[in-house]
Amino acid sequence: MRIGVMVCHCGNNIAATVDCEAVAKAAREFPDVVFSTDHMYACSDPGQGTIEKTIRELKLDGVVVASCSPRMHEVTFRRAVERAGLNRYMFEMANIREHVAWISLDRKRNTEKAIDLVRMAVEKLRYDRPLTAKSFEVHKRVLIIGAGVAGIQAALDCAEGGLDVILVERKASIGGVMSKLDKTFPTVDCSVCVLGPKMVDVGQHPRITLHALSEVEELSGYVGNFEATIRKKSPFVDWAKCTGCGACLEKCPSRKVPDSHNEGISTTTAITIPFPQAIPKRAAIDPAVCLRFTKGKCGVCQTICPADAVDYDMRDEVLTEKVGAVITATGLDLFDHKKCGEYGGGRYPDVITSLQYERMLSASGPTAGHIKRPSDGREPKTVVFISCVGSRDRSVDRPYCSNFCCMYTAKQAILTRDHIPDSQAYVFYMDIRATGKGYEEFVRRAQEEYDVQYIRGRVAQVYPDGGQLVVRGADTLLGAQVEIKADLVVLAVGAESARGAPELAEKLRISCDAYGFFLESHPKLRPVETNTVGVFLAGACQAPKDIPASVAQASAAAGKVLALLSKDTLESDPQIAQVQAIRCIGCGKCERTCPFGAIRMRELRDGSKRAEVVETVCQGCGICSVTCPVRAIQLAHFTDSQLLAEVNALCRTWDESTES
Repeated sequence: MRIGVMVCHCGNNIAATVDCEAVAKAAREFPDVVFSTDHMYACSDPGQGTIEKTIRELKLDGVVVASCSPRMHEVTFRRAVERAGLNRYMFEMANIREHVAWISLDRKRNTEKAIDLVRMAVEKLRYDRPLTAKSFEVHKRVLIIGAGVAGIQAALDCAEGGLDVILVERKASIGGVMSKLDKTFPTVDCSVCVLGPKMVDVGQHPRITLHALSEVEELSGYVGNFEATIRKKSPFVDWAKCTGCGACLEKCPSRKVPDSHNEGISTTTAITIPFPQAIPKRAAIDPAVCLRFTKGKCGVCQTICPADAVDYDMRDEVLTEKVGAVITATGLDLFDHKKCGEYGGGRYPDVITSLQYERMLSASGPTAGHIKRPSDGREPKTVVFISCVGSRDRSVDRPYCSNFCCMYTAKQAILTRDHIPDSQAYVFYMDIRATGKGYEEFVRRAQEEYDVQYIRGRVAQVYPDGGQLVVRGADTLLGAQVEIKADLVVLAVGAESARGAPELAEKLRISCDAYGFFLESHPKLRPVETNTVGVFLAGACQAPKDIPASVAQASAAAGKVLALLSKDTLESDPQIAQVQAIRCIGCGKCERTCPFGAIRMRELRDGSKRAEVVETVCQGCGICSVTCPVRAIQLAHFTDSQLLAEVNALCRTWDESTES
């Protein structure tokens, strides 16, 4: 075998703490190595050109590159060796940046370790064999989970690109959090006026099939050929007949149901349409509070309905949809302010959340846009905003910044003065984070034009005093304690992952972080992709984001899907599990442990069973290989022989060093 080795300096990233020339010189003594050199930037055009030229001139059978993480450039180098006529899997990469140069400053020992890693890569390459990908057809349809602003944008982009879209929303209407907002920053334009036309476009687009009040129960298959099981929950109203006239809402006797769209600061009926601009604008019954379901009485809505659409016997419907790709845009939920007891949330009626205040500001909200104290209905003259409630706070396990709280607090403070000209707004803050276009100017406008008083410091306590609330905190710039008597206290609650996000991650076979936000494949190079090929992220399901960032990522995810499904066929990754049928004992352990459902048991003529790998489903994780008690399963490109060759190379190095 003829092997070539290239050691990359990566500028000073590697060369500063590793003697790259010495590593390349040592590699020339390894078995089967006929060429070894070092290069300033192996991933650059000249670097790749050197690899291609050397393969052709020296008729190399394989190449090892010692550089950075394979996650960043393995695909780049595989393409380079393939252009030179080699099989792309006759290539190995030794990570001497993250695994060596970036973890130690000891140049001598770093160089020794880099030589060891290159030796291991060379030994593995000696056992590598060419692998060939297989082609399969794809379904040119996309499933989008979640219909907030990100899901809506992704759906419209995919549909305009010629794909059929299955849009699933677990609530009765699309729109998400943005549909609850009064205005948006920094332009202070009407939120629903911006979102509404897009919602209508979704409802009317011929390529978009909307399933509201629905959830994805299961996702099976693989990229290009996913099969989604969707449960359409029963609204107990036939939406094909319902006209959204609202007659049932007017007559419903159950009128003390907390209104979720208005964040519980008002009540609604047991049968309801979420809000005037809802899409689809159809009524739905909540069986948990409907008198017909809880007490077996009533039935007024069925009697009064002019379209005869109410059906108490309606049942959930389970659908199966075949799609080629999935975009998850499940959004976020807000921190439960009651966990911060020092602020009085849930105990004092005049302590409300930022989203409750948003509904109060909205003309379509419960107070028709008039700011009123929940306790007595009076107009507040002094409003105190407390930032970072459930953000940047390790005591409630929310150490991260929620990204948009500083901005919506500034917006609400401005709107407070617009609604009540003689009011005064105070903002307790830790730091002001206004990093978007026009954001810093917007905060300055709140301070300078609207006289919003910003106080840098934490609030220690909120307590009632004679019909008002006393906000006690610190002003760290003055180095003094302050107390402000407020008529209304607004808690700027932070963002957290959507309810059920970890469970959905399991269904989609993707990863999430410690706080339930979905993880991207690479934070810089693959920010909208996941570790499951064909599943993409959009919006605040990945991390707290404002509207522009969510829309941008939604379009990016749609672009990835359009590029993926633009081809009639895709290639499978040949680095998959392979069963040696003659050794398999049919125990089924591999089938039970496979997280992707890629292994099934096949019954032979004699009644015995053998494991069989579904090649297009297998993701090459290797769990089955380590689970098999008789070692009947090997992972292509990571066989026992290849891995043991690396271990033996390292052990020989250790033996030599101890002898000397």
